[in-house]
Amino acid sequence: QAQLVESGGDSVQSGGSLRLSCIASKSTYERSVCMAWFRQAPGKEREAVATIDSDGRPVYAMSVKGRFSISRDDAKVTMYLQMNNLKPEDSAMYYCAAGSGFVCLPSVSFRGYSTWGQGTQVTVSS
Repeated sequence: QAQLVESGGDSVQSGGSLRLSCIASKSTYERSVCMAWFRQAPGKEREAVATIDSDGRPVYAMSVKGRFSISRDDAKVTMYLQMNNLKPEDSAMYYCAAGSGFVCLPSVSFRGYSTWGQGTQVTVSS
């Protein structure tokens, strides 16, 4: 059984919006102090775009601040990423991740996360 499953990726034009969802298994959701959205474009390292801790506090990478919004719904064991004013440079595979034992900030390397989804593709055309 997959512990994290993303959905919502699509192809959109520049300036458009998308909402990504990440449904977690109950055990993963409850034990994870930090959940995050990462993205990885071809030839680039996986980077965090936003994190949210178990108290619902969001932190954003500078590249998406003011355009993206991360949230979580404990009743649905689901995390979301609302992406507005999308740019071509936002094109990437987007992954959700969960982990514990570190400060919940985008500066934490992807290597610190123990649980990953399979990814959902976002493509933004100019």
